[in-house]
Amino acid sequence: MSTTRVAARGARAYANTTVLQRLSLSRLTVTPPRPGIILAGGSGTRLAPATAAFSKQLLPVFDKPMLYYPLSTLMLAGVRDVLVITTPLDVPLFVRLLGDGSQWGMSITYATQSAPRGIAEALLIGEPFLNGRSSALILGDNLFFGHDLPAQVRSAMERPSGASVFVYQVATPEAYGVVDYDRDGRVRDIVEKPAVAPSPWAVTGLYLYDDKAPELTRTIKPSGRQELEITDLNRAYLTLGELTVEQMGRGAAWYDTGTPEALLEAAQFVHALESRQGLRISCPEEIAWRQGWISTEVLERLAHPMRTTGYGRYLLGLASS
Repeated sequence: MSTTRVAARGARAYANTTVLQRLSLSRLTVTPPRPGIILAGGSGTRLAPATAAFSKQLLPVFDKPMLYYPLSTLMLAGVRDVLVITTPLDVPLFVRLLGDGSQWGMSITYATQSAPRGIAEALLIGEPFLNGRSSALILGDNLFFGHDLPAQVRSAMERPSGASVFVYQVATPEAYGVVDYDRDGRVRDIVEKPAVAPSPWAVTGLYLYDDKAPELTRTIKPSGRQELEITDLNRAYLTLGELTVEQMGRGAAWYDTGTPEALLEAAQFVHALESRQGLRISCPEEIAWRQGWISTEVLERLAHPMRTTGYGRYLLGLASS
């Protein structure tokens, strides 16, 4: 499944970054440590009929498309080279939304997953794009927020080998892959949707892998639902003694927006945060500007077509500040 580079068709800006993220960025220019992959495929059956016509990752989470949130997580970690994997039918829609990324000082390319065959398959689809490089893989329906999270991700990216997964404490871990710790706090296993969870620490949809991830993925046998399970890949790294589990702190937030209830909760979270602070979160335009990837003039140009919206006025305010 080949990677396709697509030219941008007009800059449609939807900008967002939060107060806490702003404080940690402050025009910090980061050399991208590795490329990123956003898996935005699947059939979105848990959100039907809202996803009957297009990908769930194009649905709005309050004031911006769902995909902007995982994209922003990668951008905040310094990632500028991104592959978006989606269905063949949805590629034109994502191209219309994101273009080739050049408007944000990035490179965005596209590849297809014709059917849901597991998260780990993204590393095989993206192998030509990775070209032997380490990777940051994130799910297109995951929303992350936290002052310290970008620094935590950047620090984990500095590891020269192995895999890193990010875990979050939840009240109902049985719905996720869960980390099993021994009495000394060492990772013993990762259990997928256990009947009785061994800990409250759920594995989120953010994964960092070294250059051997595609090779290890080929050793995985498909599960009963004929998918290459990401838990099995993480277990392979654990067996090698090369898996690091990064616990997200109490000040962080994580939403898997794959159900109507979770989508509503995430939208309410974003609305409350932005309304209270008067700032926006997960805006690619603002992040690119604060990272030094685009100039103030470019920021203003991207904002101008949206000047009648709160989003556009927020960006124009940044450009004039």
